[in-house]
Amino acid sequence: MRGIQSAAVLSSLLSRFALAGPLTKKWSFKDVAIRNGDFPLDVVDKLEEATMPKIEAYMAKKAAADGISTLDIPWSPPGRTPSNMAHRSDLSVPEREDYIKSVLCLMSKPAKAPKSEVPGAVSRFDDFVATHMTMAGMLHDTTHLFGAHRYCIWIYEKALREECGYKGYQPYMSYDRYAADPIPSAMFNGNASSMGGNGLPTDYGGIPQPFPKPHDKIPQAGGGGCVTEGPFKDMVVSLGPKATVVRNIPPNPRDDWLGANPRCLRRDVNKASTMGGRANYTYSLIMHNPDVNAFYNRYLGSPLKNEAYPWGLPNAGHFTVGGDPGGDFYCSPGDPAFYFYHGMLDWVWWICVRIYRPNEALLGYVERNSYWRWL
Repeated sequence: MRGIQSAAVLSSLLSRFALAGPLTKKWSFKDVAIRNGDFPLDVVDKLEEATMPKIEAYMAKKAAADGISTLDIPWSPPGRTPSNMAHRSDLSVPEREDYIKSVLCLMSKPAKAPKSEVPGAVSRFDDFVATHMTMAGMLHDTTHLFGAHRYCIWIYEKALREECGYKGYQPYMSYDRYAADPIPSAMFNGNASSMGGNGLPTDYGGIPQPFPKPHDKIPQAGGGGCVTEGPFKDMVVSLGPKATVVRNIPPNPRDDWLGANPRCLRRDVNKASTMGGRANYTYSLIMHNPDVNAFYNRYLGSPLKNEAYPWGLPNAGHFTVGGDPGGDFYCSPGDPAFYFYHGMLDWVWWICVRIYRPNEALLGYVERNSYWRWL
């Protein structure tokens, strides 16, 4: 998959090694994954699991060719091994609350972006929104899409850990777990350990899509107004909007959309959107599109015949949250849920690299498994 390969050239710079220590036993996916028993492994989880023997075999073959032990693999930093990395898990309620506390901390710290360039940035959280806005073109071209967003997630996680005392790693949302109904889920139910609730009812007409009817828009789900429940109910959105789908948002005072424009966080948590990211769609994307052009077309929403939810994987995440700024292509990191659905997209890349480019697999070997699931 040449597109995955082209993004992988960044991986030596974007690797996400977590912990250090000696390798004490042969690593197994089943040894380290802490799972919520209410959610059995789906078809993509099993696909990920199936990639691990391929990586282990490549490690052993390469080490043997070089006359060394797998403990001394020279292309892996000393001590970074699969057995001692931050393992992919389902987060407990205290772990979720610790994550939320660190995000609120980031929102309370002053921005570092220069006022001459980003006068509307109020907090450190806004700094990451401004970066995404000003680099949107490069971040979303096919060469940099995956690697650049991995870097965005990593620097955000780094700030949470180093500036706000977060002990864990960036969680991600598995679309398939939320597809049946995301609103009562642990992520969006509005309680103290969630990422906040849905927005108040409003009418904005849905989200236009480039497909023929009846799929020319993702129908709205009844929200779209201000979030009034959960840890982010008092959050103030500062930058944008630039390309929002929600009506009646005050325009930004600057032509570059980087001016101060304080307003509430709005959401339309949308089941129809999430359905476009069900595990069967994700599996098909990975396994049935080894050609880079077919992969990107399908990834971005090239519909199959009689497909009911043809939005593509990125839109499935963006518009599960929707609203303002989550539904705005440029300003979407302004909703703290952004890093969850982009974590999901990074997981897809992780699997693709290990299926189609196993000889590149150790360039950033443990970075994907630094993620934990929200639930």
